[in-house]
Amino acid sequence: MGESFEDKVELGELEKEDLISFQGGEKLTIHDILDAPGEVIGKSSYGTLYKASLERTNSIALLRFLRPACTGKMKEILPVIQMLGVVRHPNLVPLQAFYSGPRGEKLLVHPFYNGGTLDQFVRGEKSEKHSSHEWTVICKISTGIVKAMDYLHTGLKKPVVHGNLKSKNVLLDDNYQPYISDFGLHLLLNPTTAQEMLEASASQGYKAPELIKMRDASVESDIYSLGILLLEILTGRAPINDKPSPGEDPYLPDSLKNIIINQRISDTFRPGIPLTDSNSKKPVKEERLLMFVQLGMACCSPSLYLRPHIKQVLKKIEEISQ
Repeated sequence: MGESFEDKVELGELEKEDLISFQGGEKLTIHDILDAPGEVIGKSSYGTLYKASLERTNSIALLRFLRPACTGKMKEILPVIQMLGVVRHPNLVPLQAFYSGPRGEKLLVHPFYNGGTLDQFVRGEKSEKHSSHEWTVICKISTGIVKAMDYLHTGLKKPVVHGNLKSKNVLLDDNYQPYISDFGLHLLLNPTTAQEMLEASASQGYKAPELIKMRDASVESDIYSLGILLLEILTGRAPINDKPSPGEDPYLPDSLKNIIINQRISDTFRPGIPLTDSNSKKPVKEERLLMFVQLGMACCSPSLYLRPHIKQVLKKIEEISQ
């Protein structure tokens, strides 16, 4: 590219458009990205998500457009971009390229996955080959997610805090392999926008109770969100029930407490749908289901000091999945 990206930041030349490529995005050009026909598949207060057809390379990409008013200054976010660009794990959505435009617009380029989001899967919207109550599929997805979080928290020089873990930020391929997206995205946003992200997380039921400012997001607050996610995968229930029945707590962890106390694990799942092992075709033992629920509940303990370390979560989920 001639001058390095860092040089251009120092010289204040990023009014010009520029592209920084990472593994998997080496062949991309600015024209490939900007000329790609795109279908809007998601919107937020800080940007828009597109499914884009890259015609020259005959491939499909996931493009995340970040609004200029919502991001930090280029000097501040460049180290974050460079850090995110080298993070690679089988269960993480890689950053393949980053585009900065003349008006401050920014685009993140990722691969596209055909299986939709975990949110769609849990709600039964994406279950052509497998149903969302098959134990082996639930274990595969859960284990992949925990492995990815273990890598973010312990596999790099410094822990990378996800900051916004939820079922809409987990993508699936056709074989129900999970890929966590949006990790570290809050670090690219200005404080006001990052706070809006946190408030959205709170309204959806994923925010740890001790987390007041997004800048204070931690591995412990990630573990809380992970616990909510595990319970969501197992039960098929949203973290917050908009229409609870009389006497039912709308918040998922609280609604499960009595189930654990009374050992009524069968009440955890969708009515009339027994959780089955697709290998043996037999119902899964309630002992394993109870262990899964208890693991999720431990992760979303109100006290951050009582939440397990990600290594403990990984060991337990692998034990449960055997």
